[in-house]
Amino acid sequence: MTAGALLLSLIGWLVLALAAIGTLYWAIATWVLARFLRRERPAAARSEAVTLLKPLYGAEPQLEANLSSFLRQTHQGPVQMVCGVQREDDPAAETVRALQARHPTARIDLVIDTTRHGANAKIGNLINMMARADHDIVVLSDSDMAVEPSYLAQVLAALDRPGIGAVTCLYHGRGDAGFWSRLAAAGPSYQFLVGLVFGKVMGLAEPCMGSTIALRRSTLEAIGGFEAFADVLADDHAIGAAVRAQGLGIAIPPVLLAHASAETGLAHVWRQELRWAATIRALQPGGYAGSVIGFPLALAMLGCLFHPLPGLYVMVAAFAARLYTKRVVDRHAGTSTAPFWLLPVRDGLSFAVFVASYFVRVVDWRGTRLRMEHEGQIIRPVENTRS
Repeated sequence: MTAGALLLSLIGWLVLALAAIGTLYWAIATWVLARFLRRERPAAARSEAVTLLKPLYGAEPQLEANLSSFLRQTHQGPVQMVCGVQREDDPAAETVRALQARHPTARIDLVIDTTRHGANAKIGNLINMMARADHDIVVLSDSDMAVEPSYLAQVLAALDRPGIGAVTCLYHGRGDAGFWSRLAAAGPSYQFLVGLVFGKVMGLAEPCMGSTIALRRSTLEAIGGFEAFADVLADDHAIGAAVRAQGLGIAIPPVLLAHASAETGLAHVWRQELRWAATIRALQPGGYAGSVIGFPLALAMLGCLFHPLPGLYVMVAAFAARLYTKRVVDRHAGTSTAPFWLLPVRDGLSFAVFVASYFVRVVDWRGTRLRMEHEGQIIRPVENTRS
């Protein structure tokens, strides 16, 4: 055997070893996820008044339905929804007006304010919206989230616990725009969710996500308000870090939200996932590098190129582990995000994004190209491509 052939063989065995380790990790992490989601739900908190903050941008499939889900809550206290856009002609404004017409008894405020506050447009939107927020508890959530009727009650019960400064929520994917959106939605459901919960349970991560950030006004003021994050790309991560710096914890109630994916092509999926991946890599380089074991099926398929028969055995085991994940998540979500045959495609795409994230500094965020600078947090517009 030549030196080159020996090197390729060793690389193949290394890849298969990573795939085998990843398969074991995935099976254990999925078991941890199942136990985490089976936790007993806490008793409902006091019926406190809540302001829901919904920063919006552009037309999204099912936007009105997603927003409506936040109005159909078992929570008995007053609820105000503040929706914000930054352009007079933003189509999301018409969606909000339609929502107001369909729910005449609900308190729904629409803020249209073109004032800019730093490079992060979403945070700038929130700064403008806060002037209309009436209540002590504010619950921020992304526009592409849909919730169950007990959502607010569970979030407020978690926020009411001693030592808790903020509440965030887990979510599964939901494809709203055909094949590509289902492929994208399989990422949160069958990959991100498992790794996130395993990291949380093992004390390796303290997540805070845009799916939900609930906190009291006093906590928000203590961390500098939304103004403190006007030039931060990973604003949810930064808000969580600021809350923890106050000596407060971040709770995750046993409720699973739905994240609506609306990607219509591979390029759309690629740009969005590359932005997420590059941001995480910049913020947590060590943990991100170790997450390579989170792609056992892709690694096993790659290993088959070097050692076909051993690679096939590992690939079958990896696929079985991924099917276990799909079964657990689908059961708790009450729906199937994607068919089982998409799992190898999903793993292959995720692995490609993982590799590509090491070669980018400029990412795309809703049509705006942003350059990550200090630790991936500070952003600077490179080129605005919005129409």
